[in-house]
Amino acid sequence: MSLRKSDLQLLAASCAAIAVVYVGINGPWTPRHIAGLALIALGYSGWLTARLQIREFFTARAEARGLVTTGIYSKIRNPIYVFGLLLFAGIVLYLAAPWWWLFFLAPIILVQLWRARNEARVLEAKFGDSYRRYRARTWF
Repeated sequence: MSLRKSDLQLLAASCAAIAVVYVGINGPWTPRHIAGLALIALGYSGWLTARLQIREFFTARAEARGLVTTGIYSKIRNPIYVFGLLLFAGIVLYLAAPWWWLFFLAPIILVQLWRARNEARVLEAKFGDSYRRYRARTWF
């Protein structure tokens, strides 16, 4: 699955909006702010790209509606989780709220790992060898 022109325009507009909001309301710019904003932009861009590429197969619960193996999914099995964590890590870094690591990010990481394992079981049960080959050539 490739991104359509409208998807790319939405992605660019979303990233620009995030940057404008952060530049407009926060300062002075420190290396921590810049690193946090970079993680936020990377996380959101990757998350949105993954979400657009999975399209109708996206569900809140583990369901084997289809096996997406192209685009970003050709390298990462769970890009929505990976880039979502980068987004949240960027927010934590940007806001200089280290206690969020313990009370917010750590539980999210544990839940995402559990969800990824559950999804892997469901997909393997439905797609068998096709899923096992896909899993062998991709990360997380």
